[in-house]
Amino acid sequence: MESQSQRDRRTDALGDLRVLPDEILCTILERLTPRDAARVACVSSVMYILCNEEPLWMTLCLKGASGLLQYKGSWKKTALHNENLPDKYIEYHRGPLYFDGFNSLFLYRRLYRCHTTLEAFYADNGNVERIKDISLKDFHNEYDAMRPVMLTGLADTWPARNKWTTDQLLQNYGDVAFKISQRSFGKITMKFKDYVSYMKVQHDEDPLYIFDEKFGEAAPSLLKDYSVPHLFQEDFFDILDTDKRPSYRWLIIGPERSGASWHVDPALTSAWNTLFCGRKRWALYPPGKVPLGVTVHVNDEDGDVNVETPSSLQWWLDFYPLLTDEDKPIECTQLPGETIYVPSGWWHCVLNLETTIAVTQNFVNPNNFEFVCLDMAPGYRHKGVCRVGLLALDEDSYENVQQNVTCKGNDSSYSDLSRKEKRAKTQKDVDDLFYERSINGASRNYNLWKDGFSYDINFLSMFLDKDRDHYSSLWSSGNSIGQRELREWLSKLWIQKPKIRDIIWKGACIALNADKWLECLSKICAFCNLPPPTDDERLPVGTGSNPVYLVGNTVVKIFVEGGLEASLYGLGTELEFHSLLHEANSPLSKHIPNVLASGIIYLENGSYTHLNWDGKGVPGVIVNNNLIKKKCNVDGFSFGVWGKKQLEYRNAGMLVDGSVSSDGHSSIWPYMITKRCEGNMFAELRDRLTWEDTTNLASFLGEQLRHLHLLPYPPLNISSFSDIGHELSLVETNGCFATTNCKSNAAAEWQLFSRTLTKMRKDVSSRLTKWGDPIPTKLIEKIDEYIPPDFAELLNITENFGNRPSKPCSWIHTDIMDDNIYMKPSLICSTTNGNTEDSTMVDDGLLSNYEVKSWCPSHILDFSDLSIGDPLFDVIPIYLDVLRGNTYLLKQLLEAYKLPFAGNISRYESIEGDQKFGRLSYVAMCYCILHDENVLGAIFSIWEELRSANSWEEVELTVWGELNNYKGFP
Repeated sequence: MESQSQRDRRTDALGDLRVLPDEILCTILERLTPRDAARVACVSSVMYILCNEEPLWMTLCLKGASGLLQYKGSWKKTALHNENLPDKYIEYHRGPLYFDGFNSLFLYRRLYRCHTTLEAFYADNGNVERIKDISLKDFHNEYDAMRPVMLTGLADTWPARNKWTTDQLLQNYGDVAFKISQRSFGKITMKFKDYVSYMKVQHDEDPLYIFDEKFGEAAPSLLKDYSVPHLFQEDFFDILDTDKRPSYRWLIIGPERSGASWHVDPALTSAWNTLFCGRKRWALYPPGKVPLGVTVHVNDEDGDVNVETPSSLQWWLDFYPLLTDEDKPIECTQLPGETIYVPSGWWHCVLNLETTIAVTQNFVNPNNFEFVCLDMAPGYRHKGVCRVGLLALDEDSYENVQQNVTCKGNDSSYSDLSRKEKRAKTQKDVDDLFYERSINGASRNYNLWKDGFSYDINFLSMFLDKDRDHYSSLWSSGNSIGQRELREWLSKLWIQKPKIRDIIWKGACIALNADKWLECLSKICAFCNLPPPTDDERLPVGTGSNPVYLVGNTVVKIFVEGGLEASLYGLGTELEFHSLLHEANSPLSKHIPNVLASGIIYLENGSYTHLNWDGKGVPGVIVNNNLIKKKCNVDGFSFGVWGKKQLEYRNAGMLVDGSVSSDGHSSIWPYMITKRCEGNMFAELRDRLTWEDTTNLASFLGEQLRHLHLLPYPPLNISSFSDIGHELSLVETNGCFATTNCKSNAAAEWQLFSRTLTKMRKDVSSRLTKWGDPIPTKLIEKIDEYIPPDFAELLNITENFGNRPSKPCSWIHTDIMDDNIYMKPSLICSTTNGNTEDSTMVDDGLLSNYEVKSWCPSHILDFSDLSIGDPLFDVIPIYLDVLRGNTYLLKQLLEAYKLPFAGNISRYESIEGDQKFGRLSYVAMCYCILHDENVLGAIFSIWEELRSANSWEEVELTVWGELNNYKGFP
């Protein structure tokens, strides 16, 4: 029996898998579904042990969880409950099986972490300075953006100091659902009473904890229980509207062993954290000093930063003991009533020593503003340097830094890790770490931190990619706000905080290349005899993807989006459209700003050169330098709409890096000057408009869409499209497209439109997955069964299309959003004598003595994204962005539109018995899914209840169902 008990079960139980360490086996099992994990548990005794570990079932459960979560006493029971299995298959009462002959150090360590207690955890005061009653001036001079500090007394008078206990919160907010922070794909919430029950029975290595940035919406009265301390009240982000402001405040509640693993706060903001009950253990490192055990990945395409780190508890137990004294972090234990300040860029890790309740807020002020702008700037190298110091550099860059900074030490050992992965050590290195220390010492990777690295904005700005421009580069998905919000933020700061324009300008130069574009603008003004921009006019306005300036009574737009070729087509298409608009004498022309001048400006031998261009022919600088691969006709609008459509077709279905190449293209910029509109953008007026004004706007947009979609467009000569014309006349070998017999221009136009959509379909799942939340993962998985494989079917385009009655393609704006609509005052009340006057022409400077009672829409802007296709496309941005999903306003728009949509050609028909092809709502939903902008993100933000939808049909009918009632007017 003794020899029998000592045998190792691994050989027989695992077979060939025995060569894999337990850590790898457990990682593989985490990729299974709960049902498959339950089946694998039946394979052998060792698989039974591995497949019944609570940490495994916690991962499996959270991986597929979304919405409200109920804990059932164990993670295996919770996961099986979520699978909706019959009760007879859920073994609630059967005891676990035990086997001899199997040992695992990996599982033992994990079991220990799950059940250890922290009552006797080393928790002295630490070495973070504690102060009380500091003035704002002294705080800014001694600590702000420089070093952490523990502040006492700031929360003494807050109601939360006594009210925020587990028992009182349970009594007052037991049924309120709060967001749970855990490594999962979906948004998980738990009712507070369920969360408290979970805390009492859980034995998790990395327990769930409440980390809710929306707690003020879920329980508004909690906001009355505390106030922002006087030291942190200045926050530049509060100038943004609530829906555009990045998350900045969180309620944090967690049990013993929970906490935040190593990280740097988003956007390099600073933060304060006030504790109300319990104890928190903090560890902090200065910027650029990577904690042991942490791996930082920096994507060299968009600069997105991802941090791989052990749990907080695991780091304290497994990594902290390995550190030499010089490599240990700054430490402290936070007690109830204390507030810790964490400066910009500092690494920090938090471990809850007992159940804790706290509130934290991030902020931007003058001392960290430039760092926040730096983090927003395009590129990757500077983001890596900000977080991991000189480890982020390749060898050539590191040598350049050595030559330009004063080294602080003699040892300049260098890690040859790739620029995508910067680390001190990972878990797999722990067992070998003592041996390595005997050779080099554990701090060898920290030598680079000491060797010339400085968390100074001028030093860090050295690592910006000068060839990447903010307006045309790929935006990092990890940035705390989007490109549109960043431009709006800086523009608002410039207008509303004139006293600190020096610091705002420095930040704008980092994030927007503001100095570069101001120089370009000044040259355009000089060439076109415009007055130079004033101080108020130095920053771009609006939120679009091209720099736009208001100079006097004109608007100067510099085309940069998508690089030189796309910019030429953007301007060329807009100029072609304006030409046709006036030739047709369309009523729409009254609501589009007049073009005053257009041309191209470029750098040649270090100086600016200029040429006029009306959109016809090919600009000389393009011909002379052979910058465009496509052969262009020298007559007509060679960069007009059909050339642009060909470019769209070529790029469709590809995740294109939007960065400008460095072969000279980035020094050539098309531009256009138009007359400045009176009034204000709708985006600035939305909250001030009456319901009548908003209703009138919906009708106005319907009328202008009608005029736009009735406007004739230039004929398509398909033979000039060598790469498309051949495809339109042949069946592709992979069978993706149906045979096309182009019997008319209309047929060819629709085929070009539908085939572009079909190409976009190829990468739709990966694109939506990359966009992520709030798009539900379970819906992304159902994309292929919802949208058609060939969009010629959706639009009912067949071989006989040319003989069928249908509405032809039309011009489509594609981008009528709240910042592309201008409104002017219509009813104005004097604030001095009480008289009212009906006015349609009021200078902005005179409005200070008047109160505007009513606004009327006047102009539609920005036609550089013009295309030709299904007019239904234009309803999408208007309905979602301008009308914010209001069905009544959509009806008003459609009543004024009075034209049939192209989708009506298949409205009363079904294809292969599928009725969805007959719904306009289905066509619109397919366009939303394929849109190159994150339209679905807007949909699931407006209709939050749809995040739990089980099908795309449910989303479609909720959002676009009103379209099915629209008959149009023949």
